[in-house]
Amino acid sequence: MFRKISSKQKNKKYKLFTATTIALATTAVAVAQLPASAEQENPFTDVKPGTSHYDGIVSLYNEGIVTGVTSTSFKPNQKATRGETAYFIAKALNLDTTNVTNPGFKDVPTTHKYYGAIAALYEQGIIGGYGDEFKPNNLLTRSQIAKMLTLSFDLELAASSRTKFTDVNKIKDTNTKVYIQTLVDYSITIGTSPTTFSPNGNLTRGQLATFLYRAINETENSFDIIGIE
Repeated sequence: MFRKISSKQKNKKYKLFTATTIALATTAVAVAQLPASAEQENPFTDVKPGTSHYDGIVSLYNEGIVTGVTSTSFKPNQKATRGETAYFIAKALNLDTTNVTNPGFKDVPTTHKYYGAIAALYEQGIIGGYGDEFKPNNLLTRSQIAKMLTLSFDLELAASSRTKFTDVNKIKDTNTKVYIQTLVDYSITIGTSPTTFSPNGNLTRGQLATFLYRAINETENSFDIIGIE
């Protein structure tokens, strides 16, 4: 379950003036800048050059945005959890995960490894919980990450809910279709085939890295202020 961003939190974009990210205020979300060099460290034996998620995983690893399951294994086909997804997105947005307000989720104590990221994203209105729980170990669907990325990077919503994906057009919820089409508009997704998105399929760690990599590249010349009141 994700919370809807308020109208005050949208359309607040400013240019970056340096190659590295900067923080102008505690509510500023500075999108990470990815290096152009192709010569980057790759400690993961299960992430080979030429494979579908190689660029995203290796680039984000070198920027400190994603981490492996072990020091030498990324497990790109492993399903992504809500907790680790929150952690990776908070890293990508350069959020302050230390000075945060406790959202009060009983399954995310302050000692939880993803507490800071979850609290920061909740405070920004990007994610929500299930009552008094966040369920950090639950898996995410591909349709859920579409909404999460749209809110995280403050993407301009697609003008139409009609997509090229036949399985998305069958979805009854218009907002879900718009979030997915938004990712298409920004070239963040190309689908699982030319005509399918697999909205109910579980998001993998490799897909998450690729989505974040593309989202950062599409928004690298701007950053979003999404906490202004």
